[in-house]
Amino acid sequence: MARKKVKLEWIVNDTARKATFKKRKKGLMKKVSELSTLCDVKACMIIYGPDEPHADVWPSVPDAMRVLARLKRLPETEQSKKMMNQEALMRQRIRKLQEQLQKQDKENRELETALLMHQCLSGRSLHDVAIEDVTALAWMTEMNMKKVRERIEDAALKSAEKVKEEKPVANDKGKTPMSAAATEELPRQDWFAGAMDLSELMISRNDDHKNTWLNTYYPMD
Repeated sequence: MARKKVKLEWIVNDTARKATFKKRKKGLMKKVSELSTLCDVKACMIIYGPDEPHADVWPSVPDAMRVLARLKRLPETEQSKKMMNQEALMRQRIRKLQEQLQKQDKENRELETALLMHQCLSGRSLHDVAIEDVTALAWMTEMNMKKVRERIEDAALKSAEKVKEEKPVANDKGKTPMSAAATEELPRQDWFAGAMDLSELMISRNDDHKNTWLNTYYPMD
């Protein structure tokens, strides 16, 4: 079960406020200890309770003094670079909430405009639509058309590159067109052509030059 979200405001009841202070202080010390152990960082915590004569220091007073001394040795600009008080924390949270609200408002507007576009495609008239909604509809329509044009251009470019790769190429004499695949097959066929030429040379003969040993096994007459 999810915990109930606590409202961040001063607790009026004294008993409840003291109990909350004791509980939160213990949890905060535990978190600082875990951070120091898991990440191997130097950290300290000093808490002054409203009704306590001494401050609660973690991990110890000497260790806390060393961490504070290290902080004091830094330039003033570096010291205050990441410091944050209650007011700065609240301003930061408000700024983040405003950014989230603006983002959500933008998403809602886009959804409403997309719904209006579908309704118009189904036959709805724009006579009763506010000028702001019509402007948003025109903007969304233009963006969608731009995306379509970009996809068409990209598809045409890919198609042209594919055709260029498959375009036939000419042989050495530049007469008979051959494809790139056929051109690649030429070196593989050289051995066969050479073998055929050798065979023709061996079996060819004329009246002036007789090959007696060849006639014995392969008579030509």
